[in-house]
Amino acid sequence: MKKNLNQKLIYLVEYYNLANANLLLSATPLKRNLKTKKIVFTGTKLQKLEKLKKNIQIIKNCELKKSATNLVFSDGNANAKIMIIGEGPGANEDLEGKPFVGRAGKLLDKMLASIQLDRSKVYISNVVNYRPPLNRRPTDEEILRYCPYLLKHIEIINPKILFLLGSTALNAIIGSEEIISKARGKWLQKEIGVIKPWIIASFHPAFLMRQPEKKKQAWIDLKMIREKIKNFN
Repeated sequence: MKKNLNQKLIYLVEYYNLANANLLLSATPLKRNLKTKKIVFTGTKLQKLEKLKKNIQIIKNCELKKSATNLVFSDGNANAKIMIIGEGPGANEDLEGKPFVGRAGKLLDKMLASIQLDRSKVYISNVVNYRPPLNRRPTDEEILRYCPYLLKHIEIINPKILFLLGSTALNAIIGSEEIISKARGKWLQKEIGVIKPWIIASFHPAFLMRQPEKKKQAWIDLKMIREKIKNFN
């Protein structure tokens, strides 16, 4: 029987590091007495990010890489206090090698501008770094494969606020039992490696384009971020 995604993520966070994450994950649960040595990147923040990017480039057993044009790693300011996590690259992102550059990206830019932010003041990435074919949602297996890299990415950036866009980002970080419509607009803190950022979720811009009536709720979430960031200025 397929195990709960959240439980698998717990196993991954506790026992897997970037070195053995390249292996195809087994359906057999990891034993509690299993010990693995965690990889620690050395150097400046930018050097750590470059090492992480290279590790992602050599991920094995990943069908996403076979159909993708480019690795889509990040955009924005690596020293920003706000980190935004989306789902995965689309066609435009795959071509340009940057997250949120298509229609959803333009809406995201407008959302940020509404609270006096832009890409020079935030850092943006995705749950998976290669485009899923036909812009489909990443599978559970794909999310699990990229989760160690995503968590390390967040740890390196060390944001004060982690802004999760959509159910895929929410489930990857918080757990699969959460529903975006109920989880959005609520602050929580969660340990990610050695950091403990404040986390808030909202609707993905692509969803807002399909359901524009939800923009009112997204605006509430944005205002919460605007107020929260004042605590860190």
